[in-house]
Amino acid sequence: MNRVVDILEEKGRDVLRIDADATVLEAVQLMVDENVGSLLVTEGGEIAGIVTERDYLRRVTLEGRTAEETRVGEIMSSPLVVVDPETTIEECMAVMTDRRIRHLPVAAGDDVVGLVSIGDLVKYTSRQQSFEIRYLTNYITAAG
Repeated sequence: MNRVVDILEEKGRDVLRIDADATVLEAVQLMVDENVGSLLVTEGGEIAGIVTERDYLRRVTLEGRTAEETRVGEIMSSPLVVVDPETTIEECMAVMTDRRIRHLPVAAGDDVVGLVSIGDLVKYTSRQQSFEIRYLTNYITAAG
């Protein structure tokens, strides 16, 4: 059974964070610089939520706010929906589909140990399926 920890071992466990008092412009710039779609948001050193590209579009652009004046804490999604490292890939996909989210922090106890996106899950699943197809093709070909 494939688990979230398998993805984290491949992609790494780096989790980008930004303070709730930072401007949305700073958050967007960090996401662009790091080529990511979300950042965990901290308040007083503790994780308080997540800010995503979708949060920006819905809560800044559509509401007529400015990225320079709006604080990340005003638009972040909270409370966090999290999974643990042993959660299966299939369970993660079900949670993302049910909650209509694209990013899942991975927590072990009170510590966030990684973050997976829907893209990470799809890429991992696709690679696993390609491997299985090659294996079965070789097995069938060798048997004939």
